[in-house]
Amino acid sequence: MNDLAAKFIEQAGHCDALGSPFMGQLCRLLADRLTPGTALTDRLFHWQGDLGPAAQSLPLRLCGGLHALRLTDRAGLAAVYPPHRVSDDVLWDAIDTALQTEAEFLDAWIDSPPQTNEVRRSAVLIGIGNWLTARFGLPLVLSELGASGGLNLTWDRFGLIAQDQHFGPDIPALTLTPDWSGSLPPKADPIVAERRGVDLNPLDPTNPDDRLRLLAYLWPDQSDRIDRTLAAIGCFDAKVDRADGVDWLALRLVPLAGRCHLIYSTVAWQYFPQSARDRGTDLIAAAGALATEDAPIAWFGMENDGGAKGAALTLRLWPGDLQLSFGRADFHGRWIDWVDPLQA
Repeated sequence: MNDLAAKFIEQAGHCDALGSPFMGQLCRLLADRLTPGTALTDRLFHWQGDLGPAAQSLPLRLCGGLHALRLTDRAGLAAVYPPHRVSDDVLWDAIDTALQTEAEFLDAWIDSPPQTNEVRRSAVLIGIGNWLTARFGLPLVLSELGASGGLNLTWDRFGLIAQDQHFGPDIPALTLTPDWSGSLPPKADPIVAERRGVDLNPLDPTNPDDRLRLLAYLWPDQSDRIDRTLAAIGCFDAKVDRADGVDWLALRLVPLAGRCHLIYSTVAWQYFPQSARDRGTDLIAAAGALATEDAPIAWFGMENDGGAKGAALTLRLWPGDLQLSFGRADFHGRWIDWVDPLQA
């Protein structure tokens, strides 16, 4: 098996585990039947670097481009994409045709890495926002690293139902309902005083092309994810700057009197180069050393730590440099196993 096929098989396994049988089927077909011989497929087979999900994610780039074609009603893919269920042969005939007739579009699409704003990840941000508000009683300043389109900068406008308890505004833009186990965060009605994000290639959800890219990386048989994303776009008014994340953060790390500065990432920090992560860690720790009870700094991550199940939920908190674990969560936010480390 060649490396490209192996990465499609690996991605198929991830899609199966995350509840997308269609994406599993598509990735396995591409692994089995994709061959070189055109400019596009030759480029795929001769791609330089790590093609896998933890690196350049070439399988997801191609699948995202194909979904973009379906969302814009091109190449006849609407007839074979969900909600339709078709055989491998029927699906492959349509995919093979799209690879030929839309080669120019797909070739341009795969230039950029996948960008997903999975809105369900905001459930853990709602939990942390309430926890920090209960702890300090201060308005929050948000700094999101690797924010993509910035949809998770507006988590305070979303509702959360966890174990029959409602968190968030009375009339939320959308409501998240993860399978929640463990303890619950305190209810504290967080107030966001400022919100801003950063990304090397930020997307503007109000721009039609950027909106298409955000939607295309949601999996075609998970229409609920698309609905949530559209609802989040409907209340979007945040700002995501185009910059190196660590350089950008360095300018925002002065402790703010009467504010709790929440720095966070959701499945993004792991993609920063190691040198950037090291530098960012040092900068945040140096700023944390200056934090006070009236100007605390909180650094939260929902990131892959190599554990067997989902992402780790970690918080580093100043003053005091506390390093706290809040449990684990599904990468797409389908379930959350919450632990309050100060009550455990």
